[in-house]
Amino acid sequence: MNIERRDFIRKASLAVASSAVFSPNVLLSATRQQKEKLGIALVGLGYYNTDILAPALQKTKHCELKAIVTGTPSKIPIWQEKYGIPDKNVYNYQTYEKMANNPDIDVIYVVLPPSMHAEYSIRAANIGKHVWCEKPMAPSVKECENMINAAKKNKVKLAIGYRCQHDPNIQAYMQVGREKRFGKVKMVSSAAGYFDGRTDHWKQSRAMGGGCMGDMGVYALQGARLATGEEPISVIAQASTTRPEIYHEVEETMMFQLEFPSGARAACQTSFGIRMNHLMVNYEKGSLKMEPQSGYSGNKGMMSDGTEINFPVETQQPIQMDDDALAIMNNKDMLVPGEEGLRDITVVEAIYKSVETGGEVKI
Repeated sequence: MNIERRDFIRKASLAVASSAVFSPNVLLSATRQQKEKLGIALVGLGYYNTDILAPALQKTKHCELKAIVTGTPSKIPIWQEKYGIPDKNVYNYQTYEKMANNPDIDVIYVVLPPSMHAEYSIRAANIGKHVWCEKPMAPSVKECENMINAAKKNKVKLAIGYRCQHDPNIQAYMQVGREKRFGKVKMVSSAAGYFDGRTDHWKQSRAMGGGCMGDMGVYALQGARLATGEEPISVIAQASTTRPEIYHEVEETMMFQLEFPSGARAACQTSFGIRMNHLMVNYEKGSLKMEPQSGYSGNKGMMSDGTEINFPVETQQPIQMDDDALAIMNNKDMLVPGEEGLRDITVVEAIYKSVETGGEVKI
């Protein structure tokens, strides 16, 4: 009887202590169901957010546009009317940290000139929000590392906006290489570029992270990396321009050759003055061609044995954001984490060093 009485008193005491420690709000949060959709805050209301990402968010299953961050007050009423964003979910770059206390916001998507990516991604991580950062990740390896470390320190997820890796057509040609369907990769030709007629844009400013290599160039680089499934060990590069009055701070065109551990080689081109978008992979016993290789609406390919790669994709961005949202909701690894952005910028730095020195650079 004494043992039973002591046991009863102990359990009763624990129950009282529990009710004292856990408030109703805490108990409610512990039992609250997981969100069906993550709230996204878009940072920067330029072309890509306005014309691409905001409309794409309306087509997602697991995301919803909840907030905006802008330094241009005139844009605010337009976005509020179009997307029903309340005043409390409108921020500027000075009130950025106040998003920490807004439960509507789960993810901050940084879409700014590359020179600003590290600062605003780190600020987002520091207030406990998951971070999606548009490519290129940042102008330097050091900044990329700082972004990764900030996400780890704050226990949030970081994804880079490489929409193409979420495309089933891109995933298909990656699988061809992994399975060695035609043997080892021997040679890759990868190109991504367009003609940009603008004369005063951040892409033409060195201080803002401009130049074709960090922008379209990462698509050409990724074509080679994803096709081989390897990381390059050396590079030799050459930069040029046909419009020095516009491209006097950064390169208009970049050509670079990569060597991979297996012995595979890649010849890559990127430009703001030439329209090109293709990938050609030559294996020991066959070949594969993708054209385009980085289009928004899916990328078509053909193998030398007649097999077609043509999975229907209306647009890549909703797939990308839904994939990343599900990874957060299910606590899974991101398909394209910060480490992937870092791998590209490691090569980009080597490419610029090769241009500077005029020779081959080991990576």
